[in-house]
Amino acid sequence: MTSRPTPLVVLDVVGLTPRLLASMPRLAAVADAGWRAELGTILPAVTCSVQATLLTGALPREHGIVGNGWYFRDLGEVMLWRQHNALMGGDKLWDAARRARPGYTVANVCWWYAMGADVDWTVTPRPVYHADGRKEPDCYTDPPSLHDELTAALGTFPLFKYWGPGAGMASSEWICRAAQHIMARHDPDLTLVYVPHLDYELQRYGPSAPQAMDAAASLDVVLGPLLDAARARGAIVVALSEYGITQAAQPVDINRALRSEGLLHVYTQAGMEYLDPWTSRAFAVADHQIAHVYVADPADLPAVRKVCAGLPGIADVLDAPAKAAHGLDHPRAGELVLVAEPDAWFTYYYWLDDARAPDFARLVEIHRKPGYDPAELLFDPAAPGAAKRRAAIALARKKLGMRYLMNVIGLDAGAAAIRGSHGRLPDNPDDGPVLLCSSPQAARPRCEATEVKDILLQLAGLGP
Repeated sequence: MTSRPTPLVVLDVVGLTPRLLASMPRLAAVADAGWRAELGTILPAVTCSVQATLLTGALPREHGIVGNGWYFRDLGEVMLWRQHNALMGGDKLWDAARRARPGYTVANVCWWYAMGADVDWTVTPRPVYHADGRKEPDCYTDPPSLHDELTAALGTFPLFKYWGPGAGMASSEWICRAAQHIMARHDPDLTLVYVPHLDYELQRYGPSAPQAMDAAASLDVVLGPLLDAARARGAIVVALSEYGITQAAQPVDINRALRSEGLLHVYTQAGMEYLDPWTSRAFAVADHQIAHVYVADPADLPAVRKVCAGLPGIADVLDAPAKAAHGLDHPRAGELVLVAEPDAWFTYYYWLDDARAPDFARLVEIHRKPGYDPAELLFDPAAPGAAKRRAAIALARKKLGMRYLMNVIGLDAGAAAIRGSHGRLPDNPDDGPVLLCSSPQAARPRCEATEVKDILLQLAGLGP
């Protein structure tokens, strides 16, 4: 009988950089008996794209995840944060492992594109969407019995601590404890754990702020029991990050610029303006420091490129050859891809008058906004007291079982308050992602994101 493969625990500690490791002695100690490497990320350096590359060893041209969302051309809709694993192409890590070792077991604790993935245990955030419009915290699990098992042990998944103005340590602590529970009860060969906490404070305050160092130190304490549990199982621990967050304070309103030139169109309902992707000649899907610009008619490309290139805060406009050079030549990508300057990032805003903004603009509403909105991490900076009072009233209505509207997010004031972003390739390795490994196997001073899959297979004894 062949021996069991070496258990692996892979921690995706979002936003982890060499600078932050100085405040995280427990995590830094992972590499004491193993190694630490600079991790070369991909463009775009955003969660869904990088995770897809880590799990497949492929670039977006193959796995198709060109961002945290994109314009679904066949549906005529911009969609972010989809969850079906079928969206991600390529040969997944667990499929390669099972070819080498049939029966290899995998737990996915909150890595993206979890739903429908061919793994043994799945946990991912999933609210309860009531018919009357109310949204309640919860998670999705497979097998279904895992849901009650986890909530009985840990309580309800703290969804409103996972994203929004209240996002904080509680969600990362729940995720880490869920991973510990699954390891203790089910003993998977591979445990994937997504730990989001650093993402919050670094975007709110910037990576050099005292709050960033405090967040790193606090997270290090939370990670301690999980690291101890992995060590007790004899598991190899790999801790890595998708990107580093750098100082950024310049929002770039690319869609407003395209609208001012008559390229982006809106339609109006109930006095509110909505992006009209069906008739627009060009519009952008903003994703941190990257924006995909979709251009309906190739004849408009020179005009659209000129508008984009002339806008302050844009470092580069990638056309077809430049996209191919970064492995972004996939049909889901925009005809042009914009890269922000190091201190800039892209808003999704397309209205020219706040009175015409859609009501979802002031909500935590990741599925209705046609682009990423980091202002969702903050109570409206223009009137934080009033925003918190509205939140309290909304929570009171929620407790009474009534419909409520959590309209607490700022618009331009919220964007102006953001202090950190990511998405472009790092200019300094100290501000880029890092990989730590508790085993001396496969050691190297630098590895690429495309190499991580093979490194994990090697660490598990399933690769060359």
